[in-house]
Amino acid sequence: MINIVGAGLAGLSAALTLAERGIKCRLISAQPSERAQSVLAEGGINAALDTMGEGDTAELHFEETMKGGAFLADPNAVQSLTSGAPGVVMKLASLGVPFSRNGDGSLMLRSFGGQKKKRTAFAQSSTGKMIMTALIDEVRKYEEKRLVARFPHHTFVRLLTGNCGCTGVRIKDEFTGRLYDCGGSVIAALGGLNGFFPSVTTGTVTNSGSPAAVMFAQGVKFANLEMIQYHPTSIAIPGKRCLVSEAARGEGGRLFSELDGSRSYFMEERYPTLKNLMPRDVISREMFFEKRAGRETYLDMTGLSGEVWENRLSDLRSEIMSYLPIDPKNVPVQVAPAIHYFMGGIYVNERHGTCMSGLYAAGECACIYHGANRLGGNSMLGAVFGGMKAAESAAVQQTDDAFEEYTGSDEFACCAAPGLVRRTGELLLGGLGIVRNAETVEAALAGTERLDCGNAVDEARKKLASAMLASALARKESRGAHYREDFPEPDDEYRKTTVCALSGGKTEITFEEIPERRQK
Repeated sequence: MINIVGAGLAGLSAALTLAERGIKCRLISAQPSERAQSVLAEGGINAALDTMGEGDTAELHFEETMKGGAFLADPNAVQSLTSGAPGVVMKLASLGVPFSRNGDGSLMLRSFGGQKKKRTAFAQSSTGKMIMTALIDEVRKYEEKRLVARFPHHTFVRLLTGNCGCTGVRIKDEFTGRLYDCGGSVIAALGGLNGFFPSVTTGTVTNSGSPAAVMFAQGVKFANLEMIQYHPTSIAIPGKRCLVSEAARGEGGRLFSELDGSRSYFMEERYPTLKNLMPRDVISREMFFEKRAGRETYLDMTGLSGEVWENRLSDLRSEIMSYLPIDPKNVPVQVAPAIHYFMGGIYVNERHGTCMSGLYAAGECACIYHGANRLGGNSMLGAVFGGMKAAESAAVQQTDDAFEEYTGSDEFACCAAPGLVRRTGELLLGGLGIVRNAETVEAALAGTERLDCGNAVDEARKKLASAMLASALARKESRGAHYREDFPEPDDEYRKTTVCALSGGKTEITFEEIPERRQK
């Protein structure tokens, strides 16, 4: 039996891969899949299908993914991802995902940041919702065959360990409060660390980050925690930020800054080749500098055609109009960067294995495909493909299928204190902003270490937060999403993976070499 913690794209993909092989799994999640963060993904999923006749190839997809990630990702993993991408998208289409199509029936592709070819398959601006719907329906067939056992409203408590490996997972039924021990290998599909940054993230804060923190406290290694992607275009809504999809710029939306009535289309002026489709770290940084100079940034979509609004961005338009008293078809939208994606996470190898035998990770919680900055359209691809790969690896190992109630107490069977969550978020935001320096990071780290923790989960969150800041302090260069004003240039000495581990209760930071690309 294999235990999958998380039922978003990566978790569903893993469950489906196992079920298709006749292997049983438990699909454990705090909420139903219909409420997973993956449903919020808008813009699309990348694959070099070349249906637009631009001569796109998987090799070019590989090159742009590596370049976008500032050459910090494992090239062999990225090679596997980009070569497998067309098969992933075509399988999703076969499952009923209603991708937008050209007149000849082929999949329509749009432009996304950091990529010179139209490579992003999409279903208007609700791609995540459409892919999730198709996967939920397909996995349901295997639930009927009892190959997939659903455990909704169950939360992660801790990993079960023994003989230097993971032997299962302890979970809590949030309806009854009872604890259960589930034997077998574990695939972590936890999503990102959004809950560490309440109010400034585009993701759901239901993804609290506490399961990841507990795993870190239990000895699981993490990597590249300093690499946090700010999406340049978002609007404020109660409690968080609402994403304005990159698809808007892919269809021709233009960024400009304004002061005293004077407009500057700054991305077009400074980056004449890719313009408004530069990688997200570049745009967010430019917007930061515009803001520091007193200029607000707007996204101008008033030049988009009626056909684009009706057939490709209708969902985005209605979403913006539900939060703002304007129609983006007629009025530019004021936007600001927001924390959107975590390139760092659980340190995994090319096969999605972790430092613990029996434990695998996939999706946003795993550090593997995106290096120092993720290209738009690669997140859903990485989640679906990563779920497949993690499942394939887990399937090789013989597993225990024990399931029994645990009647003892567990120090991790509690929730983080809201006050500590808020204060930790403030400190992290101060140290891990779009632009950083030693002074701001050190101040945030000192503040984090002074936090008073009321329980074991609070203490685990404190340790993971400190590890994020320590990683940013240790990387004395600027690369991708990590921009240090005091070290503004990249340094080849740091073209390595930042690895964090707990040793004797203290965080240890090491830099690990990136594997060489194997010959095809």
